[in-house]
Amino acid sequence: MQSLSLTEKYRPETYEEIIGQAKAIQEIEAFLESFPARKAILLHGPPGVGKTTLAGIAAKKHGLEIFELNSSDLRNRAKLDEILKPASKQASLFKKGKLLLMDEVDGVTGTDIGGVPELIRIIEHTSHPMILTGNDIWQSKFSDLRKKCKLIELKPLTTEQIVSVLEKIAEKEGIKENIHFLKQIAIKSQGDLRAAINDFQIHSVDAGGSTDYLEERNVEESIFNILKLLFQERQDFLNLFDKTKMSLDEILLWIEENIPKEYQSESLAKAYISLANADRFRGRIYRQQFWRFLEYQNIFQSAGISYAKPHAIKRFTKYERPKRILKIWLNNQKNAKKKTIAGKYARYAHCSAKRALKEFPALKLIMQNSPEMHSRLKLTEDEIAFIQKS
Repeated sequence: MQSLSLTEKYRPETYEEIIGQAKAIQEIEAFLESFPARKAILLHGPPGVGKTTLAGIAAKKHGLEIFELNSSDLRNRAKLDEILKPASKQASLFKKGKLLLMDEVDGVTGTDIGGVPELIRIIEHTSHPMILTGNDIWQSKFSDLRKKCKLIELKPLTTEQIVSVLEKIAEKEGIKENIHFLKQIAIKSQGDLRAAINDFQIHSVDAGGSTDYLEERNVEESIFNILKLLFQERQDFLNLFDKTKMSLDEILLWIEENIPKEYQSESLAKAYISLANADRFRGRIYRQQFWRFLEYQNIFQSAGISYAKPHAIKRFTKYERPKRILKIWLNNQKNAKKKTIAGKYARYAHCSAKRALKEFPALKLIMQNSPEMHSRLKLTEDEIAFIQKS
């Protein structure tokens, strides 16, 4: 138990052992049967749902040699050209064919001279089927890559499905464990089976030790996944934005940019009214420093937006990043912090705010090296963080 990872020991070896991904399995099989009509597929979904495992099972079933690469080692064009390109042309030495697996494609660079354009060229000329995997494939740098691949989504597992797997492992390992505790592990895993099995193993090895690993996982959700939940589900979602490091103000701009892509008619009007109310409270926060109003801003741009539609929506929508608005807002935020800090310094030093602002680069350097100035000027945490940035 202590030397062997349970995730590897109980990794599925056949399609029948895979849980909750029946549709994805059918699509993978259809792809392999029809190759080279389409050269590549892109398996996407959250961590721990079986993307890499499915590729391995598919290769085994079809008697293919699997050539596995991790994109963290192949981030740029030169590496792809050196390693992946030859592999896409060479025949298998030991089996009837070859399957190319490129794991964690999220790590590939996306510039014109980067990895994504080269990866697309390799896909166009490959002699072997390619399977790519990724967690967040809705980034703009993948727009052309998505057109070259069939997208196959893998769903996060339900709590019940994860509990079922943990029960089977516990039985095979001879471990008696309370069903409620297994359910707690499953809930905390947030659909990530690999994480749940790892937590179970930690508990089994050190049952008397710390259970800090059962605290809520600090999972940073992609903003695209957050928007999908917000726009397509119909729930309160008051904690939805806790899963990203983005501020409510940044998220507000993302919502504003993409509301028309999901809502129409009366739903569209209701969504914009909720967004306007969120922005109204945001203004009060900055004008009056009433930070308790953050709760109301959050309510309007989460539950308010979600309940603007009469029912849940099930479809694919391509969300866009905020363009000019985001750049202007970020620049305004930066200037606003400058002005407030300069104003506090001006009052402290009995000089004009204009002069303090003009000399801000030098003042900033002084404040970086004089922490006692923070308390003298009564700087907020955000203002201190702004000063400490190089």
